Amino acid sequence: MADRIKIAIDAMGSDNGPESLISGAAISKERYPEIYYTFLGKENLLKDIIVKHKIFNDSYKILDTPEVINPDDKPSHVIRKRKDSSMGVAIKELSEKRVDALVSAGNTGALMGMSKLQLKTLEGIQRPAIAATIPNLQGEFVLLDLGANIDCNAIMLLQFALMGVEFAKVILGKDKPRVGILNVGTEKEKGKLYIQEASKMIENSYLAENFVGFVEGNEITMGKADVVITDGFTGNIALKTAEGVAKLSSSYIKSIFSNSLSGKISYLLMKKSLNTLKHKLDPRNRNGALLLGLNGIVVKSHGGADSLSFAAAIDIAFEFAKLGVGDRIIKNLHNLNVQEKELQND
Repeated sequence: MADRIKIAIDAMGSDNGPESLISGAAISKERYPEIYYTFLGKENLLKDIIVKHKIFNDSYKILDTPEVINPDDKPSHVIRKRKDSSMGVAIKELSEKRVDALVSAGNTGALMGMSKLQLKTLEGIQRPAIAATIPNLQGEFVLLDLGANIDCNAIMLLQFALMGVEFAKVILGKDKPRVGILNVGTEKEKGKLYIQEASKMIENSYLAENFVGFVEGNEITMGKADVVITDGFTGNIALKTAEGVAKLSSSYIKSIFSNSLSGKISYLLMKKSLNTLKHKLDPRNRNGALLLGLNGIVVKSHGGADSLSFAAAIDIAFEFAKLGVGDRIIKNLHNLNVQEKELQND
């Protein structure tokens, strides 16, 4: 049997309770039999749900953590007061290397704050970033940062590019992912000074062959870049806008084919193609944002995730844990630092 990949599940960190999360864990277990779960939450409650899924067999354990972090709890409060919560203990398990990855659908601010405090960032990384995939004309692309850092500097964007490339290699299967910086124009003189500086830094790094320059908002879904980097404020707005457009498109399509007899007949003729489109636009298939740059693999799921979408988040955690992406980021960060010193000495 292949080496086990141990994944901690914050089973209490969901808007819908633990049942959908555990069902999602069962789906991922079917895909990846080598997963071993550590479920964290109220033990009696979790036991009653887990026994319904025979696939878990003896490949799990439960850590009884009755304390819960709520979606509206202030991160500054829970970081100090809720270390014994399901989320807090899950992060501790990861920091002490008893698990290989962590997945939570809980409070984003609390997850980021507690993870930074307990796990720390990878050596040389200024700040962690939140990364996820979004559909485009060529499949998908990686967008980061999605809200961890409202303000950024040029070095942070350079490091986002490095981490985003490693993300794209794993999730998108790209050998040489193309990198772009989200900006208000494609000309070199456009945008804030730190964005222009980041562009020059990337051009002078080993990432130069991946770099496609600046990317405008209307180009990010056209497939110009496989990795788009930006500050967390802009990235979060771009993500929410893309999700809104996807919902709008789905609503339009549904209304077109349901408002008349001819529309219903057309739907039957095009059902296979429309189902393919529906699958592509379904955000559940891309659930799971990775907190890149930490000394540990932490994946944030949507709070309202159903079993299918939570399984997608677990799949990301599994792939990153299996491939040791953190070590690759550290190695490539060292390459960047060496190049920076060489440039300074020239």
